[in-house]
Amino acid sequence: MEVSDVDPRAAITYDGGIQIVDTSDGSVVADIKKEGFLRLNPAGDGRHVLVSSSEGFEVLDLGMIVKPHGDHNHYYTTTPKLTGSVIAADKPGHVVTHAGKTAVFDDGTGTVTVFETDALEDGQLSSDELTSFKTNDPHHGVAVPLTSGSILVTEGTEDERHTVHERKADGSIGAESTDCPGVHGEATAQGEDVVTFGCTNGSVVFRDGQFHKVPVPEEYQRSGNQFGSYDSPYVLTDYKTVEPVDGAEPEHPTRVGVINTTDATTKTVELGSAYWFRSFGRGEAGEGVVLTNDGKLNIIDTATAAVTKQVDVVTSWTENENWQEPGPNVKTAGDFAYVTDPATKQLHLVQISTGTLLSSLDLSVVPNEMTVIDAELKH
Repeated sequence: MEVSDVDPRAAITYDGGIQIVDTSDGSVVADIKKEGFLRLNPAGDGRHVLVSSSEGFEVLDLGMIVKPHGDHNHYYTTTPKLTGSVIAADKPGHVVTHAGKTAVFDDGTGTVTVFETDALEDGQLSSDELTSFKTNDPHHGVAVPLTSGSILVTEGTEDERHTVHERKADGSIGAESTDCPGVHGEATAQGEDVVTFGCTNGSVVFRDGQFHKVPVPEEYQRSGNQFGSYDSPYVLTDYKTVEPVDGAEPEHPTRVGVINTTDATTKTVELGSAYWFRSFGRGEAGEGVVLTNDGKLNIIDTATAAVTKQVDVVTSWTENENWQEPGPNVKTAGDFAYVTDPATKQLHLVQISTGTLLSSLDLSVVPNEMTVIDAELKH
């Protein structure tokens, strides 16, 4: 159906399925019944989502279509649906979109599968559109496609991983860092093929074809969740400094990190309240956003590593012992932050540049995972 415009749609998981919600008014566009714990990953084309399920990576069409036509666009909507296309995986893990490609990692086999993001236009991924290779051992890994045709990929085992290297198109190894214990989390920043990875002794930055270690004052410093922006040289991270001990209360840090990818340095920002791994996002001007336990959305100027605004958004909350239980979730698209509050079954919309809470929409389900797709913003 042709429409005058398409508003961003949120895909929200709940116990029993996935709802697709129109973020302009909260209306439920589709309700897809599906059991199991589901994770949602933008496919990178402004329309599709990869759903991590027991089958692997399933293709979900959010039904928003933008067709360029000379100096303007035509907009169409269809009913969202699972297309039936799936990339089989034992343990579907990280999904990364970069350089016009999308890479998925199967933690169960160590297999990396890559496809041209545009191949999803018909909602189907045929075998000839997929290329794959295996890392040496199964592990919780990640792969990042580069414009050069190389792929940055982790190596390790289920018990130990400390290597990330550049795998060239012919399978040979280029640049490599073995000084990234516990490697987890990645982000891409402004510039050609600028990528960061989290470690437990300070992050590493891949820039100009080489890895650069980010020095930190702490002996243990984990930034396993990283959030980049193609319009900013700064990467926002979590910042943990207490090595986990079995049986001990997990760390609830109140500081976040800001990595400057141009010189591989990092600064910290004290927020005064704790957060969790689903608290983060980036604004279109490179702002960092972090939702803290006190219910505030902190808006950070990443260039100065300072909080510029705080917006009261959700009820105060604490991190669940089981990370798969519903908790507040932050996603950003353009100048807007979308924040779920499972306690009140609401979806809040905040304009990042002004720090204004624009709307609070009632949901019919308790929200868990979420992703928001703006059809006019592709990566």
